[in-house]
Amino acid sequence: MEDLKQINLDKNLKGHLEIMKAYDIKPNFTELGRQFNMDRHTVKKYYEGYQGKSITRNRPSKLDKYYEEIKLKINLLGVNAVGIYEYLLKKDSDIGSYSNFQAYLKKHNLKINKSSKVHLRFETDPGQQLQFDWKENIKMISKYGELFEFNVFSSTLGFSRLHDFVYSRTKTREDVERCLMTTFKYIGGIPKELLTDNMASVVDISGTARKINKEFYQFAKDMGAVVRLCKPRSPQTKGKDETANKFMRWLVPYNHEFEDEEELIRIIKDIRNKVNSTKNQTTNIPPILLFEKEKEYLLPLPSNHIMVSYLIDTKKVKVAPDSLVHYKGKKYSVSPKYINQFVHLQQTDNILYVYHNKELIATHELSFKLFNYTKEHYHEGLKLSMPYKDDEKIEEYTAQNLKRLDCILAPDSIPTGILNST
Repeated sequence: MEDLKQINLDKNLKGHLEIMKAYDIKPNFTELGRQFNMDRHTVKKYYEGYQGKSITRNRPSKLDKYYEEIKLKINLLGVNAVGIYEYLLKKDSDIGSYSNFQAYLKKHNLKINKSSKVHLRFETDPGQQLQFDWKENIKMISKYGELFEFNVFSSTLGFSRLHDFVYSRTKTREDVERCLMTTFKYIGGIPKELLTDNMASVVDISGTARKINKEFYQFAKDMGAVVRLCKPRSPQTKGKDETANKFMRWLVPYNHEFEDEEELIRIIKDIRNKVNSTKNQTTNIPPILLFEKEKEYLLPLPSNHIMVSYLIDTKKVKVAPDSLVHYKGKKYSVSPKYINQFVHLQQTDNILYVYHNKELIATHELSFKLFNYTKEHYHEGLKLSMPYKDDEKIEEYTAQNLKRLDCILAPDSIPTGILNST
């Protein structure tokens, strides 16, 4: 209103001065200043050609150079304004605040379609619960045109809302366990409850009955946690992690912008760190700050060998009747009690680790020998197959046979000249 009044005064004054100029009348600047409520010097400036201040200033915006890119990104399926802003901010830290970015979108009528859903809220005690889910079947293309199809394992601590996002090519039960273990390492402990829905890889469903499968139950037991399932048809039960999934939309602007899988994983971690340091809409506190309190209530991490068994990819094999497992062309022993059972093999440096239901049952240094029995395993096997022999005889047979087996090298470890000789 004040601006409109000033415009009219300026217009009237300029009209008055134009008439005086036309009739060659010398103006009395002091008198005109009183009449138009202006300083006499301002009146004189108008007389000399001053046009007055522009009411609307068209200053260039720091975002103008990204206008076309914003226009392109804003039409991407599943994108949100925060994701585009964070993407641009990573490219150029001088674009201003998020509120300025919102104002720029409004000024240029750049809109994102949004849908609203109602989620009832509930709170949990510190260290009580971790909600987890998959963001499935994400497809992104690198700047070189290579297609990447992957999943993101999303988890959220119930009290602090601390999130973790883990890249995974597949979403098997082993992937769920590995991703959870990765999250436990990230937060430095284990919550008392693990909350999920009807995730096919960890839940067995028969009609209306639902049950945690025995392998995942064993995993939770190893961690010292219990598994809870959401109520049927009630995904809002784990709404805190459903909310976390929206942050995966921050990935969308990076489509056609990243180099390779390694950079994609790094971008996901950057998004996680940004989310955890941003004020949560419910608590009005960044999750990373509330987590400082919550971490004191987490259960301790399991022993190192249990952690390693879940974190590193393993190979599943069946124990043969000779109490041996096959690995890279060689054979290594386990206790005869595991014959015909499946075990998992895992190599770290030059050591082969053998696990049964995540329990470490044998270790072997990788060898050139074809057969690699430990004295204990061979002795135990002979005892079972020759129960009528006394311990002294079993000990003697064990020593003799292991000495003979030590002389048998795998074909790939024998020099070529020897193999070809007659």
